[in-house]
Amino acid sequence: MNETDETHLRRAIALATAARSAGQAPYGSLLVAADGSVLVEDYNTVLADADISAHPEFKLARWASVNLTPEQGAGTTMYTSCQPCPMCTGAIDRSGLGRVVFALSKEQSAELEPGSGYAAVPQDGPALLEEAQVPLRGFYR
Repeated sequence: MNETDETHLRRAIALATAARSAGQAPYGSLLVAADGSVLVEDYNTVLADADISAHPEFKLARWASVNLTPEQGAGTTMYTSCQPCPMCTGAIDRSGLGRVVFALSKEQSAELEPGSGYAAVPQDGPALLEEAQVPLRGFYR
């Protein structure tokens, strides 16, 4: 962590503050290119958009996957006010971003908002292995 990281993290925190002022959940993120320029920034709009995926980290990962080459994406750093949730982490991993820097860990933010977690939905499987393999065979080769 260096001074540049701290500057960008402060901006992520400012975006989280703006989100809260707008009546949204208080999370903010920005995506910075390898040259240090800010490419895009956003905050949580889950309530305004009535969209459970409107987390800023998810939106920035989607933006990167559409607007950046794999090489450009690999050179970016996402700065975010809190550690990304599992949904956002999956999007970040698939988008090929280079690095994520966060201010609060999941554990630290959970201490500030007790009871904010979600109940796990039961999942059953695997099943129908032979049939399920047919559409996937050869697709990723």
